[in-house]
Amino acid sequence: MRPRFTSTGEVMKWVVIAGVLLFIGYVVYGSLSGVQARCEVCLEFDGQLVCRTGAGPTEQEAAQAAQESACGGNVAGGMSELIECRARTPASVTCTTG
Repeated sequence: MRPRFTSTGEVMKWVVIAGVLLFIGYVVYGSLSGVQARCEVCLEFDGQLVCRTGAGPTEQEAAQAAQESACGGNVAGGMSELIECRARTPASVTCTTG
């Protein structure tokens, strides 16, 4: 009966491929498992309404991530505007969990 793998190099190739696939699965699972809530936050700043979404383990953290995204994206132009934007009460916040 012939062995399935003909050389040590071929065995190592499959071990490396399996290791890479396990690592990719671990990274994907780890990045998605902490997301329990998603929120859309709309901010009105200097006459424009900007809406962004964020995700996190809690609604509060998801809403904060969405507000950070809205402020950092195209609303705030400088550091003082960024700080003012972050302190602003959102025009609307819509969250979903699960």
